[in-house]
Amino acid sequence: MNSIYLVITAGCVFALGYRYYAAFIATKVLMLDDSNITPSHRLNDGCEYVPTKKWILFGHHFAAIAGSGPLVGPILAAQYGWGPGFVWILLGSVFAGGLHDFIVLFASTRHNGKSLAVIARKELGPLAGFATSMATFFIIILALAGFAVVVVNALFNNPWGSYTLFMTVPIAMLIGMYMFRWSPGSIISGSIIGFFLVLGAVFTGHLIPGSAIAGIFTWSDKELSIILPLYGFIAATLPVWLLLAPRDYLSSYMKIGTILALAIGILFVQPQMNMPFATQFIHGGGPIVPGPVWPYVFITIACGAISGFHSLVGSGTTPKMVDKEKQIKTIAYGSMMIEGFVSVMALVAVGALSAGDYFAINAPAAAYAKISAIFPTHDIQKLSAMVGIDVTNRPGGAVSLAVGMAEIFSNIGGLKKFMNYWYQFAIMFEALFILSAIDAGTRVARYLLQDVAGVYIHPKAKEQNWLPGVIISSAIVSFLWGYLVYNGNIATIWPMFGVANQLLGTIALAIGIVIILKINKNRSYALVAAVPFAFMAVTVIAAGVSNISMFWAQKTALGDINAIMSAVLIVLALLIIFEALRVIRRLLRQETLEGLNNK
Repeated sequence: MNSIYLVITAGCVFALGYRYYAAFIATKVLMLDDSNITPSHRLNDGCEYVPTKKWILFGHHFAAIAGSGPLVGPILAAQYGWGPGFVWILLGSVFAGGLHDFIVLFASTRHNGKSLAVIARKELGPLAGFATSMATFFIIILALAGFAVVVVNALFNNPWGSYTLFMTVPIAMLIGMYMFRWSPGSIISGSIIGFFLVLGAVFTGHLIPGSAIAGIFTWSDKELSIILPLYGFIAATLPVWLLLAPRDYLSSYMKIGTILALAIGILFVQPQMNMPFATQFIHGGGPIVPGPVWPYVFITIACGAISGFHSLVGSGTTPKMVDKEKQIKTIAYGSMMIEGFVSVMALVAVGALSAGDYFAINAPAAAYAKISAIFPTHDIQKLSAMVGIDVTNRPGGAVSLAVGMAEIFSNIGGLKKFMNYWYQFAIMFEALFILSAIDAGTRVARYLLQDVAGVYIHPKAKEQNWLPGVIISSAIVSFLWGYLVYNGNIATIWPMFGVANQLLGTIALAIGIVIILKINKNRSYALVAAVPFAFMAVTVIAAGVSNISMFWAQKTALGDINAIMSAVLIVLALLIIFEALRVIRRLLRQETLEGLNNK
């Protein structure tokens, strides 16, 4: 099947969803009104609360939500074939993810830019607020572990890639010093300098393999599992302007540019979908994701269809910058449609590989050996030779996406001889965003841990600039997700991350039901949130139960820890569902509208 049909179908579905379904939610369900003064105006402090032009805020919001999740999740889910993932991305983005992001940004804007945990406490009760705080911490730790293991599998024994990614750290710090200290406000020149320095790191990387310093950048998977948490600890303690801000800024340009290049490449090359529509693993027993298509495809594609991680952004910086209420539709729902489109392009890039090559790359050696007779390799040796590195047995999605992207780009006239550069650029592109997530995620988890320590241990621990608190909390957070990376793999970490992530999404949808019942006289409109809420709640619990069974069966210390964590997530899910149903039942019995608790 020609991939262009999938791209056109996805584009039409997302355009129609934005034009009609988002408009229905905006006008009939949430009744957006520009006469409502947003917190960016009411609480304008020139720092966090600042009215921002719609398209500038749209770019900020999209860059914040579109990390590596929409790239990695669909690729891992491709073990079921391209069909299940493609259908879920389309339906999930329009009817679940877009609605989720819309409601969270609307709720936070109406609650003066407060976080999801604060909103949950106000709208569902203190128990739900506590459960949301716990779920937030879980999702950050598991997300960091899931993203980090992708980098580990992409960079071990890859000195070119390791050198390139290593060089982005001093480059980001150099640009941070330039834009914030040496020449404040020099955004354009800083961007240009940073962009060319990063490209230079990619192109000079080919000199590293076989050189005298190749051993310095040739790391094993275990060494990388130690290096990355150490990096996370350092990044979480450095001033935000020195590394986090310039890295995120530079990576946003790389993200937009690379996605546009991939879209153009697919348009010109129009690769065939060589992966089947569905594989035998829809019933379970797959070499990458162990469970059946339901519930696992719905938690594996954690950001391409619906993602609780988005609620951290939608109730973070974005609601403090919304200029007018009606712009929420474009910023929230529109960004989700584009992220869904990015997921489709990632699925196309990896779907162009043969099934055997896909499994040889994404499955561990022992797991692929069991299915190699059914899914023999096709071009894997040639692909490895063309990119200059053995790409087999590198689970995590990053390598297969990089190979797929490189093959698409190399099929554009005259570019095939540069396939190794395309491959390393794609690896750097993915890893750069993951490091940005590690920077920000470790820091946010540190904030949460300091807040808890400030309440239960010592008030001074809550101070974000108190050095002992910063060091201790950063070390604890880095150790937690580093332990999972060192001892786990993508098959154990990603299912737990998926459950935690979609649990947070379920919380947001529950809040959406409550808010609709509080502000809209037509109670039937609550079904737009109630239907995806019910589906995601059942899916999350089913996936959590399956995870417990899978981890207990491993009979290892790590398996026991993973099983306990999965059980905690199920308890949190049940608490939230119970609290949500209690509030919903009360609201359905009331004849008058209650309005939002905006205090």
